[in-house]
Amino acid sequence: MQYKYLGRSGLKVSRLSFGSWVTFKTQVDVDKAYELMKVAYKSGINFFDNAEVYANGDSERLMGLSVKKGIEDKVWDRNDLVISTKLFFGYKARLNNVGLSRKHIIEGCNDALGRMSLDYVDIVFAHRHDPFTPMDEIVRAFNYLIDTGKTFYWATSEWPVERIMEACEVADKLNLAKPIADQCEYNLIVRDNLDKAYHPVFEKFGYGTTIWSPLASGVLTGKYLDGNVPEGSRLSLEGYEGLSDRYMTPGNLEKVAAMKPIAERLGCNLAQLSLGFCYVNPHVSTVILGATSTKQLEENLATLKIVEKLTPEVLQEIEDIWQNKPGPNRIDQMVSRARA
Repeated sequence: MQYKYLGRSGLKVSRLSFGSWVTFKTQVDVDKAYELMKVAYKSGINFFDNAEVYANGDSERLMGLSVKKGIEDKVWDRNDLVISTKLFFGYKARLNNVGLSRKHIIEGCNDALGRMSLDYVDIVFAHRHDPFTPMDEIVRAFNYLIDTGKTFYWATSEWPVERIMEACEVADKLNLAKPIADQCEYNLIVRDNLDKAYHPVFEKFGYGTTIWSPLASGVLTGKYLDGNVPEGSRLSLEGYEGLSDRYMTPGNLEKVAAMKPIAERLGCNLAQLSLGFCYVNPHVSTVILGATSTKQLEENLATLKIVEKLTPEVLQEIEDIWQNKPGPNRIDQMVSRARA
């Protein structure tokens, strides 16, 4: 396993990481969650991701119980783990339980720590941007969490680049902690933020990324190539029907099928090829994996064995299939003209 500094912080995270979205509570119980976390950790993963909204808080409870059991079994010490949660959506229908008000950031973090039975988490993400709360209030509230030892870093998730820039500039102006990374979706289907929009914050602030859904909820594994949705798969779950409309289009399935010869030539499967594509992007700090079985997790971890085979020529073959690489943004064009 390789490790990378998350943004310009001194925090090292494993290049592959493990997240609980959809799976914990919905698909796996606490015993299975612990088993998966052990397999991940023993393979070198140190970063484990969660959110207050996942399974209405039960995902955090399962992860907290797993962390505790791992400590008791001497599998890991708390210091060995980088644990994150995300705040914005809340987990109960309350008037001030949504958004990034100072009240929700502080109370939401306290509630999350209570559910996980932890004194602190390593990173707290702002799960979405809040257009109604002043940025100085948001920055000050996250800085308070840091100053009081409830977290070490704060970060963003799926924020527009303009809001990330604003947060960093406000933090600098107030001499407070800046966010260090964004948790954005990135895969062969969804590419705009990481491959285009975020370039200004990569260049100016050295922003990191913890990417989610690298397999587009399983579509990039090839399991849906026959057009059917297997029972128990992510796209079959109640409440996640929209994922099918988002990813499982005839055009996407055709492109997934077209990658099979490349995977066969490299001696890997489609999931490993798709994960490897994300892994080798220099702006990706860590690729968040999700899994419901140890077999699935181990297969995804085997991506590490093939990343060196992803030469510029192989990556261009993949690009030629998808033909969706975002063009240069306005700032890139301005820089190019200035250098001309």
